[in-house]
Amino acid sequence: MEYNIETLMREYGNDVLRTAYSYVKDKFTAEDIFQEVFIKAYKSLDSFRNESSVKTWLIRITINAAKDYLKSAYNQKVVPMMDFKEDMLTSEDDFEEIENRDRDEQIRNTVMNLPEQYREVLLCVYYHDMSVAETAKSLNIAEGTVKSRLSRARDLMKNKLEGRL
Repeated sequence: MEYNIETLMREYGNDVLRTAYSYVKDKFTAEDIFQEVFIKAYKSLDSFRNESSVKTWLIRITINAAKDYLKSAYNQKVVPMMDFKEDMLTSEDDFEEIENRDRDEQIRNTVMNLPEQYREVLLCVYYHDMSVAETAKSLNIAEGTVKSRLSRARDLMKNKLEGRL
């Protein structure tokens, strides 16, 4: 099957950007990684062997690029600036929205604080709707390993969240 970079960006760009952001937690850095991923994909498109889905291939490139960034000396010295915004409660709906946002943030933080091996399988399966087989190919591990890590990750999440709720 013939792929062109524009089609790949249109079809998988959001997945690549979300994956990058989930690792680096900075919008601008995630956008830089997004560009890096599609440059690498463009250069390697001819050598793509269809041993996995294109999405799996792109997510693997994204994960590697994000990990490389996090290990880089530059990242170790740079502190990202945060935007601060005051939350004003004006109605019961606003209160519920903030509670939901806080709960979602707590879940997201719990996932991101899991050991890498568990975090990666959760992100692939639940965040990217990848199958166990696709996750295994993307992470270069056996399907049985994905299943056991997924089970352990769920248990860890449950214990951590129940302890806090």
